[in-house]
Amino acid sequence: MPAKKVCFAASSGGHFEQIMMLKDLMDSYDSFIVTEEAGFKVDVPGRKCYFLGQVNRRERAFPLIMLKDLAASLKIYFKERPDAVVTTGVLAMIPLCLITKLFGGKLIYIESFAKVKTPTKTGRFLYRFADKFYVQWPELLKAYPKAEYLGGIY
Repeated sequence: MPAKKVCFAASSGGHFEQIMMLKDLMDSYDSFIVTEEAGFKVDVPGRKCYFLGQVNRRERAFPLIMLKDLAASLKIYFKERPDAVVTTGVLAMIPLCLITKLFGGKLIYIESFAKVKTPTKTGRFLYRFADKFYVQWPELLKAYPKAEYLGGIY
């Protein structure tokens, strides 16, 4: 049986830092990374990286950027065909997560370490689609009753 292909997806900044804490897990699979183009260099030796547009839901161009990210996510999906997406969010990653689910892949969502008591909007949205949903603080189990708490990834 061929090795599973796994996409590790996260927006820039802290979400990307969190997904990179899973580097040992990345090394266990045929994996690649998807993140936002954020104006600084992202280079993960030995790993393919793809970039989506940075999204801010309050921005006037929000719908256009999301459409571009949808098109880019489709292109990435059909090029790589991941069996699963592991993501820490946020907004720009939603199209890739939903596309992967649509074509039978698994979605593993890890809620942000920064969210101790209240859920993120992306987490609330993707919770219903996730095959596995992890929180990094036990307090968030109230917001996500089917989630699993395994501690922080730091």
